Amino acid sequence: MENIETGLLLMVVGMATVFVILLIVIYLGKALIWAVNKYAPEEEGTKKVVKVAAAVKAPTNALSSQETAVIVSAVSMATQGLGKVVKIEKL
Repeated sequence: MENIETGLLLMVVGMATVFVILLIVIYLGKALIWAVNKYAPEEEGTKKVVKVAAAVKAPTNALSSQETAVIVSAVSMATQGLGKVVKIEKL
């Protein structure tokens, strides 16, 4: 019985140690993210905004102008203004 008690005690101590170390890693990671966001702001050069093309080359019989406008605005919303529709083709 003494061996089982010792084994259970070692298991509980080991699991508690791992749990505490994981908590330390989580909170240190959160602190690091907070510090980087506060003291190292994003550079202005990394934000590139590309305007979506108003006139899209599409076959005249394939899509109406309203359908083309819907596709262009959907791409703009999905890419947050960074995407550009150049050509629309049916696959």
